[in-house]
Amino acid sequence: MNRLSTRHWGIRAFAPVALALALVVAPVASGIALAQDAEAPAAEAPADEAPVMTDPAATAEPAAPMEAAPIEDTGMAEVENPYGLKALWEQGDLISKGTLIILVIMSMGTWYIMFTKVWDQAKLFSQAKQVDRDFWKAPSLQEGLDKLDRGNQFRSLIEKGLGAAQHHEGRLTDQIDAPEWIANNLQRESEAIQMRLQGGLAFLATVGSTAPFVGLFGTVWGIYHALIAIGVAGQASIDKVAGPVGEALIMTAIGLAVAVPAVLAYNWLVRRNKAATEIVRNFVIDYGSYLVQSRSATARSH
Repeated sequence: MNRLSTRHWGIRAFAPVALALALVVAPVASGIALAQDAEAPAAEAPADEAPVMTDPAATAEPAAPMEAAPIEDTGMAEVENPYGLKALWEQGDLISKGTLIILVIMSMGTWYIMFTKVWDQAKLFSQAKQVDRDFWKAPSLQEGLDKLDRGNQFRSLIEKGLGAAQHHEGRLTDQIDAPEWIANNLQRESEAIQMRLQGGLAFLATVGSTAPFVGLFGTVWGIYHALIAIGVAGQASIDKVAGPVGEALIMTAIGLAVAVPAVLAYNWLVRRNKAATEIVRNFVIDYGSYLVQSRSATARSH
């Protein structure tokens, strides 16, 4: 009994102590556990995000497409037409280059003649207006002549007719009647003006009629080269015939581009020349009649 009593007394004595330790240790243990649970995600989060933030391979991969794009654009910009005019000149033989040069000369001559003839015709029309405004309204022949510019083509007609009327006597031309002699001199001077107006029109007619055939010759020569390329290669592949056929088509196009403006310019200038010639002819008739009447009046007065 004494031994049991002593054991029960020891348990009772240590029970409060064990309870106190349990109350103290339990919160501490639970706090440690909570702290470990809270630190575990914080430690894992940088581990998961670290490859995205610090891995150089991940940051270098998006830059690769940005650097490749300008390279592709530059390559497309440098592509040239392998069958254009530049290739035609560089790859063509002596005959192809000679044909192209002839067409270029024809085109340059056409445009030069067209602009110069239009300028000459416009100047003649302006001079005709000056004659109507200043010469025919002058009180005398000499005063009307002085009002005209030195470069006026009608002035040469007036001087020519005046010289024929004043210097008819004392020469072999006395056998020709004075009116006929005056008319002949005026006719020759008017024809000289008309010849100057028509200068260059024959070149336009020649270009308009021959330029298509010159281009056709270049076309035939290009097809001939295409047939040679087919014969050498043994097969009609597009890369063998594209160059010569392109050369042939370019020659055809250039020939037409040279011929069409020449034909249009020729027809237009001929029509304007007819109007200018009619103006000169009417002036010659009126002025010749004036000189004949004036000479007759002078002869009657004497």
